[in-house]
Amino acid sequence: MKNTYILYGSYASYYTAKTRAYLRKKGIPFVERLPSDPAFREIVRPTSGSHRIPQLMTPEGVVLQDSVAIQDFLEEQFPHLPATPKTPKQKIFVHLMELMGSEGLLRLAWLHRWMFEANFTFVKKDFGRSFKPQGSDVDLQKYGDLIADRMMSYGLPESSPSAREALDEKYKQLLSLFESHLIQHPYFLGGHPSAADYAVMGAFHAHMGRDPAGLRVMQDHGPRVFRWVENMLLPEVQSPEFHDVPVAYLADDEVPDTALAILRFIADEYGKKFVLGAMGFNQAMEKLAPQAGYPLVPDHDQPLLPSELVSYEGVETEHRTDLYAVWLTQRSQSYFHSLDATDQALALRMLGKGTLADLLGVPLTTEISRVNNRFLVA
Repeated sequence: MKNTYILYGSYASYYTAKTRAYLRKKGIPFVERLPSDPAFREIVRPTSGSHRIPQLMTPEGVVLQDSVAIQDFLEEQFPHLPATPKTPKQKIFVHLMELMGSEGLLRLAWLHRWMFEANFTFVKKDFGRSFKPQGSDVDLQKYGDLIADRMMSYGLPESSPSAREALDEKYKQLLSLFESHLIQHPYFLGGHPSAADYAVMGAFHAHMGRDPAGLRVMQDHGPRVFRWVENMLLPEVQSPEFHDVPVAYLADDEVPDTALAILRFIADEYGKKFVLGAMGFNQAMEKLAPQAGYPLVPDHDQPLLPSELVSYEGVETEHRTDLYAVWLTQRSQSYFHSLDATDQALALRMLGKGTLADLLGVPLTTEISRVNNRFLVA
């Protein structure tokens, strides 16, 4: 176990899927343990102050929680096959996909899991195995029911045939766009994965690539995506389909049109809330006028701010800002505003009009940092 990292997570977990793929593709030595491991309850959770997975324990005993924080930490230790490109267009694409591919697709994946009864037997027992891996079927059902009840208590729309059909239609549109990309490219930006690829693993693997209802749609309508998911779970970087593609990002800062089409689709379908969140955050900070170091909702590690009345596209909306999404939004905004005018113009031309440009056009007025899994004014 010397020099080996320990990943605490679950195969049913949306965010663990991102970190597991990252660790494997980077060749980082690790073992995986379930939340039922006594060390998670006795050491990991008290150290991090969070019950959420994934969490990573380093060989030195440092505990990290959150897939993005884990990746940032490990990038400094393992620079080979960097998850974030250095060039402007590719880097802004990756930062926006960190937000849109992960947080943007979360609702589609969550609804697709809990609105299809065909998923329930598998998903509940899968959750049960995470907490009692050697338990009987009765044990697995008991723990699975507890977790499922909590998940579904967050508020689901009615699971009508038309609602499920609409979800499948959005999923098929997304699969079609990804299929078009994977004809020519093994990953979003060429010959090795980036943070953009890891960001969508929660949706494409943990939820819609394992749950029976989503998996069936993927196999029928996205066979290339299914192979991509299989490949993302392996330590090899080159798949047999792309054995002659150089293990490198595309030259000349190229972002394929097919990759941009995926980003734009996610942003247009699911990204409006991030624009509203940036606006609501700015309004809240103007009222609060916090000093550096001020803790924002310190009792929660994934907090929402009180509602703000936000005007966007001529419509006023009551919106509660998600601080975690603001923190991710800040990454793309900060990088964009660090570019010179020429590179900013190139990035905006690449992204086109719409949600993505709007998001970059609402600069956050207050910088926040994430310290000990809580958000502070920087």
